[in-house]
Amino acid sequence: MTEKNFIPSSYSSIIKEGNVTWQAPSNIALVKYWGKKEHQIPANPSVSLTLSNCATTTTLNYTKKNVETADFSFELWFEGQPKESFKPKIVKFFERILAYMPFLKAYHLKIETSNSFPHSSGIASSASGMSALALCLMSMEKELNPEMTDDYFYQKASFLARLGSGSACRSVKGSIVAWGNHQNTKGSSDLFGIEYPYTVHKKFKNYQDTILLVDKGQKQVSSTVGHDLMHNHAYAAARFKQAHENLSRLQDIFQEGNLEGFIEVVESEALTLHAMMMTSLPYFILMKPNTLQIINKIWEFRKATQIPICFTLDAGANVHVLYPEEVKAEVLQFIKSELVEFCENNQYICDKIGSGAKKI
Repeated sequence: MTEKNFIPSSYSSIIKEGNVTWQAPSNIALVKYWGKKEHQIPANPSVSLTLSNCATTTTLNYTKKNVETADFSFELWFEGQPKESFKPKIVKFFERILAYMPFLKAYHLKIETSNSFPHSSGIASSASGMSALALCLMSMEKELNPEMTDDYFYQKASFLARLGSGSACRSVKGSIVAWGNHQNTKGSSDLFGIEYPYTVHKKFKNYQDTILLVDKGQKQVSSTVGHDLMHNHAYAAARFKQAHENLSRLQDIFQEGNLEGFIEVVESEALTLHAMMMTSLPYFILMKPNTLQIINKIWEFRKATQIPICFTLDAGANVHVLYPEEVKAEVLQFIKSELVEFCENNQYICDKIGSGAKKI
């Protein structure tokens, strides 16, 4: 499979106008992707849990222009208000995908989008937002080419989403999604995410993710800049090798229901991600003092109770607390009594493993 597979030869139908709505979830990586090559190609493979409650809903209204113009024609509304500041990112996305969606300049688009979580919460919305938009555009293309198969639809949606935001390719389909070439993962690709193809023990079927909002401010270093700093990183080669090994290790862990192994891999991956940030040039720290307070509290609680709770981190200060559904009552009590004080305005979001994007 190459990029050429996603370039359409022609369309069998004509559409003048229409609209479509998709809701796409956020995701949290267990094996982290950090570092990328040209065209949003990951430097190492990753695997993520698709979430359920943290999602972006996007409606796309499209009207065929009387005359095709040289520029993209679109308006962008966020939470019911025009959002000019988002438009440059959409233009860059459209430029990247134009070869794969040649009809884009023939239509005027109205994009209306909203998140189920507060925009200022510190939760990255690029994964859910770009996957929702990619799915809306694929629904347009499906109208132009009704013979399109479902497999191709979702594969190309993930491919397009990746060109908007790398991790967005993991927010299209599946409760556990793998992205990036990995010799032990059947069907894996750098071009798109795939539904995890192997057995997953029932212990992981209803996994919970409570997101502790430690810092809701703007990150001082963007993920894009952080990824670029891996190009000349002293530890990059070892890190990429580690990601491949952890992905292989997770396959046995998922099959066996090995919670102890899961905790070890997931927490190690989270800390390695931030270690890469702290040892790049220039170096930076995205964790906050309260992030470390929470991590230490989780370790103390797990040691004292033997409850299989663990944490992971994105490229920011917030903490994702992961645990099986069967211990939900005990963990939520622990969060309320001991961790909430370290959250900005005592805020946290309860989420869980989901099943992918939905057309509404």
